[in-house]
Amino acid sequence: RIPHCPHREALHLWRAFFLYFLLMDFKLYILHSKKLNKYYIGHTSNLTERIRSHLFNHKGFTSRAKDWKLVYSEGFSNKPEAYQRELEIKKWKSKLMIQKLIENS
Repeated sequence: RIPHCPHREALHLWRAFFLYFLLMDFKLYILHSKKLNKYYIGHTSNLTERIRSHLFNHKGFTSRAKDWKLVYSEGFSNKPEAYQRELEIKKWKSKLMIQKLIENS
């Protein structure tokens, strides 16, 4: 048995906090296709895998091109926040505003 250490509780809390944000990280992302000259806005908990799915074996809007590049992302601690931000940007319906967001990042 290890003697009581007041720092052990803090260490456990820090580890739980770190793992929560490591494992529960959600991203809003914007992809751009030069071929289509279009942006795609989405959110995910696994950005690498999501981009891969847009490029390979994917049906829907992004299947029209295979040159999608990540041009912007924002991190969120939970899915509803990431989704709300996605909806906010989509409501702009403005390529110019999206370009300004990307340029100012």
